[in-house]
Amino acid sequence: QVQVVESGGGLVQAGGSLRLSCAASGSIFSINYMGWYRQAPERKQRELVATFTSGGNTLYVDSVKGRFTISRNNAQNTIYLQMNSLKSEDTGVYYCFARIGLNDYWGQGTQVAVSS
Repeated sequence: QVQVVESGGGLVQAGGSLRLSCAASGSIFSINYMGWYRQAPERKQRELVATFTSGGNTLYVDSVKGRFTISRNNAQNTIYLQMNSLKSEDTGVYYCFARIGLNDYWGQGTQVAVSS
């Protein structure tokens, strides 16, 4: 079994910063890559925010470029999302995923609320 656990969410004022963490553990031989999605309160679908790719590159949704940075610690199967200059539209539940083989494993999500 694989467990994915996020942490670091919270309430912050617009312009502030938060750092999210995500750790994968369990029966892991090799993680292909990990990344972050989010779901805004008024939306049904999750949106890709930032992710590593199988080639080791990083991808960001346009709305967070220059403000968010994804990083990782491969030895600990952990990724981070440094979020700066937060805006009210960044509010939502942030979900971490780990692509292992052909499967995606998801965390339960961590809430980020940005007050304007």
